[in-house]
Parts: sequence; structure tokens; C-alpha cells
Amino acid sequence: MSRLDNRAYYDDFAGWYERERHLPYHRMLDDLEVELVERYAAGKQVLEVGCGTGLILDRVGQFASTARGIDLSGGMLARAASRGLAVAQASATDLPIATASVDVAYSFKVLAHIPDITGVMREMARVVRPGGWVLAEFYNARSIRRLVKAVKPPTAVSENTHDEHVFTRYDDARAIRSYLPPELDWVTSRGIRVITPAAAVLRVPLIGAAVRWAEHRLADLPGARDVGGFLVACCQKR
Repeated sequence: MSRLDNRAYYDDFAGWYERERHLPYHRMLDDLEVELVERYAAGKQVLEVGCGTGLILDRVGQFASTARGIDLSGGMLARAASRGLAVAQASATDLPIATASVDVAYSFKVLAHIPDITGVMREMARVVRPGGWVLAEFYNARSIRRLVKAVKPPTAVSENTHDEHVFTRYDDARAIRSYLPPELDWVTSRGIRVITPAAAVLRVPLIGAAVRWAEHRLADLPGARDVGGFLVACCQKR
């Protein structure tokens, strides 16, 4: 199967990107991610690496002192700019941000699609001030989500493209640690989508509410968080 480069893939995806973001599954993921950023970034200067259309960045801007975003895709950024957000087109491996100029750099649903992951982590660490935080979300190799992805058919992201047209990597904790530059200490984690077997479960009355309640409580629980479909490494810069 042929793959697209990341810019072409996300430019193509941009038209459909927000079609399902209002549904319970995506709302839950967004809520868990925004909640985590707020712990570290309230009143602080923040950078989102891979901001897409700005749905997360827009919410973060409500509690951060400044919130900026970068993305490789012009199609995605056009929507983010229409929201009035401070965004720029750039690669995650070459951030147009001054060294030690933000308090928090975070990235969700992006790092798994970047082959040069050590380069991205070095850049995110570079732009954060000493004592600041890097919140880096990886696709967890040890999760229900990984098993589901292995057996399900590809998911369309446009009329011509599906999710297997882009490079995707799944990592366990050992691999993630190997990507971190020496100035980053992995302090804690958050697991996102710990028990949800399929997105459709969140639409079922009562059951969906119960699963959402459980996901919020398991996200920070040692052991449970380690098998989240999305594993966020919360790293502090020395």
C-alpha cells in the first residue's frame, strides 16, 4: 500500500477532520487532553505542536496566558486561522520558536505519525524553559485500541484517503523513554481511552455515560493509565 507524505495526507484530511469531532468519543478524548494541559498550563505560555484546525488550541487559549500552534498542513491551518488563533506553518522537527521561550509544549495525535520522533522531542524540549513541561502523546502498543486497529478495516479520512495512508508508529513505555532527550524527566503519565473498546460504545445511553465516567477516573490511575490507547508522557525539563 502506498503512503502519502504527512503534509499531503493532512491537507486531504482537513475537509473531513471536524465531521465527527462533536460525537461523544472525540469529545471525551478532547476533554481528557484539555484537562491535562490545564494542570500544567493555566496562566502560562503554551505551544501546541501539530495544532490541526485548532479545536484543542482554542480551548487551551481560554486558560493559558498565550497559546500558539504550529502545523505542517496548510489546509488544517486555514481553519485554525479562521478561529482567530495564533498559528504558523512549520515542521515539528524544526520549530520556529525561540529556545526556552514557552512554559509548556504539548502534542496530541501527532507524534505517532512522525518518523523522526527523537528530533521532535529534542525540539519540544528546546523551546521549553527549565522547569517547564513537555506533554507528549504516543499511540500505545500495549492497549485495547492497538488490538482493535490491527483487525479493523481502514477508516476513511476523505473521499480518496484512509488512515493507513499515513505513517503510524505504536510505542511502549520503554520505546518512549528512548526518545527523550537527557534534559527531560518523565514524571508521570495520563492514559486516554483505557477501556473503551470502540467509539460507538460512547453513543449508547447509560453505558456511554458509565464508560466516560470510568475513563476519567482511570486516566491517572497507575496500572490502568499504562494501557491507555493514547499514552501521554508528562515530562519536566531540568
